[in-house]
Amino acid sequence: MRAHSVLRSVLGAQRRAFSATPRRLESYGFIGLGQMGYQMAKNLQSKLAPSDSIKLFDINHDAVARLAEEMRTSQVGGAAVEIAQSAIDSAKEADIVITVLPEPQHVKSVYREILSPDLPSKDRVYIDCSTIDPSSSREVAEWVADARQGQFVDAPMSGGVVGATAGTLTFMLGAPNALVPKLEPLLLRMGKRVLHCGAQGNGLSAKLANNYLLAINNIATAEAMNLGIRLGLDPKTLANVINVSTGRCWPSEVNNPVKGVVDGAPASRDFSGGFGISLMNKDLTLALSAANEAGAVLELGERARQVYREAAKDESCKDRDFSVIYRFLGGKE
Repeated sequence: MRAHSVLRSVLGAQRRAFSATPRRLESYGFIGLGQMGYQMAKNLQSKLAPSDSIKLFDINHDAVARLAEEMRTSQVGGAAVEIAQSAIDSAKEADIVITVLPEPQHVKSVYREILSPDLPSKDRVYIDCSTIDPSSSREVAEWVADARQGQFVDAPMSGGVVGATAGTLTFMLGAPNALVPKLEPLLLRMGKRVLHCGAQGNGLSAKLANNYLLAINNIATAEAMNLGIRLGLDPKTLANVINVSTGRCWPSEVNNPVKGVVDGAPASRDFSGGFGISLMNKDLTLALSAANEAGAVLELGERARQVYREAAKDESCKDRDFSVIYRFLGGKE
């Protein structure tokens, strides 16, 4: 009994010691508040401790002000919110800097500004969630290393605006093994899954390979559905056959391009929302560029890019979900 009493006393003392040890405060910089970044930053801030801080920046000052106000008036609480005047201002005091930017040139421009001589020396972690080419990402990682300002990792995501809003994104992380335990809990504040793909740049390589396959499957699904319907098959019957057979894929099962086949799919609302066709065209272009650098043959790639490029300019398809390829290819609606 005495041994148990002593053990309880020791454990109680340990618990008191741990609770009395203050948690290290974290300061975050968040740069890029487009459709994805806006929602990601919102989720991150709400799940951080009140003792933490997050400093927001975007060239769209109205978006920054709107998001900061939403965060401050939210009943959820979360980290303290500040508005940065520039990208470097967002990063100066930060332990962790997150960037979500449209194109490689935007990523390079932002990091050139951040890594100026005015940046205080600090062992930061930079997490770039932009979808860019792996070569550009590795180039920026070298800049960070050369400046001795911490480490740069890539963490592109899948799940779109819906996933960003709901906090259900999947992140494909390219980072050293030693950083994964630190980064995974952070990314899970904005998503539901983190897939470590290996060294820096590998997250983007995985994302582009996946989206290349998605782009091809999307066209093939549109063609197959149109073929079957014109041969007299009911759309739902055809989709059911495909989805229990070897043709099954995400575009056929989840994002079917024929209205009425999948409730809630973009096809049911005139292809609005979803993953924009211009974004698919962008990702396909990046995949082809990466393939060229790597010496990988993509026989269907150039023709697929031509289809997406032309569809993105078509007034009946422009700014719609990429499953609108079905319409562009003359699918029956």
